[in-house]
Amino acid sequence: MLGQFRRTYHDFPRSFWALVSAAFIDRLGGTLIFPFFALYITQKFDVGMTQAGALLGLFSISGLIGSTIGGALTDRFGRRGIVIFGLIASAFTSISLGLVNELSMFYPLAILVGMLWNVAGPAHQAMVADMLPPGKQAEGFGILRVAANLAWIFGPSIGGFLAGYSYLLLFILDAISSSITALIVFRFIPETKPALGEGEKPQSLAQTFSGYGKVLADRPYIAFLIASIIMLIVYQQLYNTLSVYLRDVHGITPQGYGLMMSLNALTVVALQFWVTRRIAPYPPLLMMAFGTAFYLVGFTMYGVVSGFLLFMLAMLIITMGEMIVVPVAQSLAAQFAPEAMRGRYMAFFSLTWTLPATIGPLAAGLVMDNLDPDWVWFAGGFLCAISILLFLRLHRIAYQRLAAVRQASVDTTPIPSGVD
Repeated sequence: MLGQFRRTYHDFPRSFWALVSAAFIDRLGGTLIFPFFALYITQKFDVGMTQAGALLGLFSISGLIGSTIGGALTDRFGRRGIVIFGLIASAFTSISLGLVNELSMFYPLAILVGMLWNVAGPAHQAMVADMLPPGKQAEGFGILRVAANLAWIFGPSIGGFLAGYSYLLLFILDAISSSITALIVFRFIPETKPALGEGEKPQSLAQTFSGYGKVLADRPYIAFLIASIIMLIVYQQLYNTLSVYLRDVHGITPQGYGLMMSLNALTVVALQFWVTRRIAPYPPLLMMAFGTAFYLVGFTMYGVVSGFLLFMLAMLIITMGEMIVVPVAQSLAAQFAPEAMRGRYMAFFSLTWTLPATIGPLAAGLVMDNLDPDWVWFAGGFLCAISILLFLRLHRIAYQRLAAVRQASVDTTPIPSGVD
């Protein structure tokens, strides 16, 4: 395993590893809060899951606005400055969420925080696509997932422990981690935005925003986003609905849920390299369908089985799908995107997370508060089946286009080992 890590290290530039380190620190702060956010809202404001889901949805809607603005600014002004701004804004606004004591004040704050937290997302993903050729992008995004899941090993367990004492402390620690990450990006990561060609003039800001029309006109890409959104409506339940469901229906404590999420992260750390390299030769959209099939089985199990060990087994099955789907989806978004429009394509790719985060918690909350809670997971299995069929159909439509992009990457000069 050490030999594998050593070979992997030398396959990527140093600036990429600096980005991986920064992502780990930032995600560590986020994992202290994110898994317990629904618990925080329901406990502090004494509301049901429907209202908690509405608040989480508000975060996502405002995040969509922030991501759209950030994607255009990323293509116009560059990646590095937008990433640093997003991290600093995150640090300043995170603490405010832990200080608000009135639910009426939480709503406008959620709009502001959601926008600022998501403005740097497209810049971060475009930066990875800039650093790596298409043939390395899936593995690169997989490495970032390993770093993120190293944070998930420790974060939820620490967060579950500290949540018993003070939720405010979790927000403070998240702000500290964002500040440290901003310093790393400022010091060690250069600007990666491709230079303009000879005689090429930069677009105006208005022209840059109007470029979103070209993204909307890319029908295969939009179809890919739709299939991903349907699948991720189900996947998002892992991070909000599941903790409340396990607590209210099966008596699983926040500490038990944190342990399950740590198992998820540990599995990714142990197996992500192996999984990413094994699936690399296969068409990416077929791999999206294959990974979603694991989601279908794992999430449906939560509505069928009972007992902590079986819940852990369902989590392992979901994790297998996650290790396939997440890095492949990020790589696909980068491969669909023209080089000059990566920020805007990645902003649209963020729809696959923000729309499910808007729809999923609210819909699940309505089901849990008014129907049999198990129907959340049965409906999830049905949505995964639809997504699988869409990915299979899209594979036939977009195969030639994606194959051409991958072949072009084979013809480029390899990344020098361990250097920029």
